[in-house]
Amino acid sequence: MAKSPALQSNVGVDYVVVYRYSTADKKAAENTFASLIARLSSVGLETEVRTGDNHSLLIFLRMASEEHMLGEVYRSRVRDWIHGVRTSQPASDTKASLEEDPLIEAERLRIIYQLITNPENEGGAGITPKKGEWENVESVFALHDHVYNKEWIKKWSTQWLLQPEDLDDIRNRMGSKVAIYFAFTQSYFMFLLFPAVIGLGAWALLGHFSPTYAVLASLWSVVFTEYWKHQEHDLAIRWGVRGVTNIDTSRREFRPVKEATDPVTGERQQIFPATTRLQRQILVVPFTIAAVVILGSMIASCFAIEIFISEVYTGPFKGYLVFLPTVLLTTGLPMLTGFLTTLATRLTDYENYETEAQHEQALTSKVFVLNFLTSYLAICLTAFVYVPFGSIVVPYLNVFSIIVRPFASKEEQLHASSKPSHFAINPDRLRKQFIYFTVTAQIVNFAMEVVVPYLKRQGFLKFKQIQSQRAKSGGGAGPFVGADDSPEEKEFLARVRNEAELTVYDVYDDLREMVVQFGYLTMFSVIWPLAPVSFLINNWIELRADAIKICVEMQRPTPWRADSIGPWLDALSFLTWFGSLTMSALVYMFSNDGLGPDGNPSEIKGWGLLLAVFFSEHIYLFARWGVSTAIAKIDSPGRQKVRRDRFLTRQRYFEESLAHTRQLPAVSEGMSTASVTREMLEEQARQGSLTTATSQDRFWSRQRGWKESVQVGRGLIERSLPDEKDVKAAKKEL
Repeated sequence: MAKSPALQSNVGVDYVVVYRYSTADKKAAENTFASLIARLSSVGLETEVRTGDNHSLLIFLRMASEEHMLGEVYRSRVRDWIHGVRTSQPASDTKASLEEDPLIEAERLRIIYQLITNPENEGGAGITPKKGEWENVESVFALHDHVYNKEWIKKWSTQWLLQPEDLDDIRNRMGSKVAIYFAFTQSYFMFLLFPAVIGLGAWALLGHFSPTYAVLASLWSVVFTEYWKHQEHDLAIRWGVRGVTNIDTSRREFRPVKEATDPVTGERQQIFPATTRLQRQILVVPFTIAAVVILGSMIASCFAIEIFISEVYTGPFKGYLVFLPTVLLTTGLPMLTGFLTTLATRLTDYENYETEAQHEQALTSKVFVLNFLTSYLAICLTAFVYVPFGSIVVPYLNVFSIIVRPFASKEEQLHASSKPSHFAINPDRLRKQFIYFTVTAQIVNFAMEVVVPYLKRQGFLKFKQIQSQRAKSGGGAGPFVGADDSPEEKEFLARVRNEAELTVYDVYDDLREMVVQFGYLTMFSVIWPLAPVSFLINNWIELRADAIKICVEMQRPTPWRADSIGPWLDALSFLTWFGSLTMSALVYMFSNDGLGPDGNPSEIKGWGLLLAVFFSEHIYLFARWGVSTAIAKIDSPGRQKVRRDRFLTRQRYFEESLAHTRQLPAVSEGMSTASVTREMLEEQARQGSLTTATSQDRFWSRQRGWKESVQVGRGLIERSLPDEKDVKAAKKEL
C-alpha cells in the first residue's frame, strides 16, 4: 500500500492528539495520559509524544502495521456493502482489491479518525475530545499537506472554472462532505450566468420591478433547485457515497429510557419513546415565537429609530446619530443571536436524538429560522410596512424623540409632526437597502471571514516570535516552547503547534452563507436586477477564498462523507416557494411607476395583492412539478453507472448460479434426463414434497428425453386441432 504525499511530507504522521494537562492535578494528569496512550495502542495505533504550547502534549499517531490498516479498510467496506453504499461485496483479499479500488487519502484518514473516536464496543478507542473522562483531550486533527495546499491555491487562482477533476481531488483529500459544498457553489455560480444576463438586460431596458424579470428569476430558482437535487444524486454515485446517510453515527449523548429486544431481529435496542420526543419537539413552537418576538423587536426598533433620525429628525449631530441604529444592531444582534443559538442547541439536545444526522437536521432547522429573521426581516419591513404604510406609521415614531432630545437645543428641531402630510417616503430607500445587503455586506463578510482572521493570525505569530527571542536573549521570560526540539524536527514541530491553535472548519457555515444569498436573489432581486451580477462576482472569489481559508486559517477538516447538502436542501425549496410570494407582491406594489406606493395604503388594493400572490404560488407549484418531472428523465453518467453496476451484479450472480447448476449430473454423463429428474423428485418425496415415489414413476413413465417431449407435444396438438380438409368439409356440409 503506497504512502500518500501527505504522509511523506508529515514524517508519516496520520493524526495529532492535543492533550492539555494544565487543567488537572499532576497525578490525575499522568494517569489520564497513561490511559489515553494505552487506549490508542490497543486499537493498533503507534504513538510518539512531543511538547506542545501552553502546558500541552502533542501525541502523534500512525497505524502500527499495514496488515492492521488493511483489516480496518476491509471492515469499513463490508459495512458500506451491508448498508447498500457499495453495490458488490468487497474481496476478502483487501491488498489485491486495492489495485482496482485504491485507498484514497480521505478514506484512510476517516477510518483512522473513527478508530480513535468510535466507542470500544464498535472497535474504537472511544476518545471523545473535551467530553467525559477525556476532557483534557483538546483536539484530534490531521495535518495539512502544505505542498498540495500551495498547488491547490495556485491552480484555482489561475483558472476561471473548476473542472470535475478538481472536485474529485477535494473529495479524495478532504472527503465528500467538503467536496459537495464546493460542487454546490460551483453549480450555483454557473447557474448565476443566466439571471446575471437577464438582470443586466432588465436594468438597462425594462426598468425597475420588471414583471418579466420577476417571472424569469422565479422560474430560474425552481430550475436550479430541482437540477441540484439531480446533480447531487449524480455526484453521490460518482463518489461512491450514495446512501451513506444510512450509516448513522450514534450520539454518545443519547439517553435511552429502557432497553428492549427487537421481536424481529432479536437484537438488544436502546429505546426512547417517540411520543416523549414529540412532546419535546413541540417546544420548537414557543422557541420560534420567542425568536420572532426577540429578534423582530430588536430589528424593528432599530429600523424605526433609523427612519426617525434620518427622515424626521432635523436637529444637530444628525450625521452622527444616523449611525446609532447600526451600532445597536452590530452590538445587540450578535448577542441575541448567540443566546438563541445556544437555546436552540440545548433544545435539540433535550429532544434526545439517537444519531448525529438526526441531531444535525433538527438543529439546522432551528438555526435557519434565526438566519431567516436576521437576514430578511429588515427588507420585509421596508417593502411591506414602510413603503405602503409610511404615512400611518411614521407619526407614531415620536416615541423615539427621547433618544435625540439631549442633542436638540430647541423643541422644534425634533420636527416629529403627527400629520402624515409632513412626511414623504424615500423612494430609493428599498433599493439602497437591498444594494447594501447584496454588495456592501458581501464585501464586509469577506473581510471578516478571510482578511481579519489572517491579520489576527499573523499578529499572534509575530507576538510568539518576540516572546521566543526574548526568552533566547534571557529577557526574564521562561524557556520558550520548542527550545529542546531537535534540529531535524524543529520546523515540523513549529508547524504542528501552529496548526493546533487553528479553529475547526465547519462546512455548514459556508453552506448557510450560500443559502442566505440564494434567498436574497429568489425573494428580492426584482428590487435591483443587478444583484445576480454582484453574486456572480462574489461567488467566483468565494470559491477561492474558502480554499485559502481551509488551507491557512483552519485545521484540516475531518474527511466525513455526505451524499447531499443535507437540511439546507429543504431550505432552498422553502426559499424558492417563499420567493414566489414576495416577488409577485413586489411586482404588484411597485411595477406601475417603479417607485411603489407613496405611503398611503389606500393606493393598494388588498384583493389585487392577494390575487397576485395566489396565482403566483399556484404557477410556482405547477412549474416545480413540470421541471422536476422533466429533469428526472435526464440521463446522466451517474445513473448510467448505476445501471451498469446493477447489470454486472446480476450477470455475475447468474453466472455463479449457472456454474453451480452445471455441477449436477447431466445426460452426457450416462444418465437420462428422466432418471435425473426422477431421482430429484424421489428425494423430494422422501422429504415430504410429493406423496409417493410410485405416483412419480407413473407420471414420468413415458418420458425419455427432450426429443420424445417434442413428439408427444406435436401429437397432442394434432389431436386437439382438426385437419384443414376436415374443416373445409364441415363448412361445406353446413
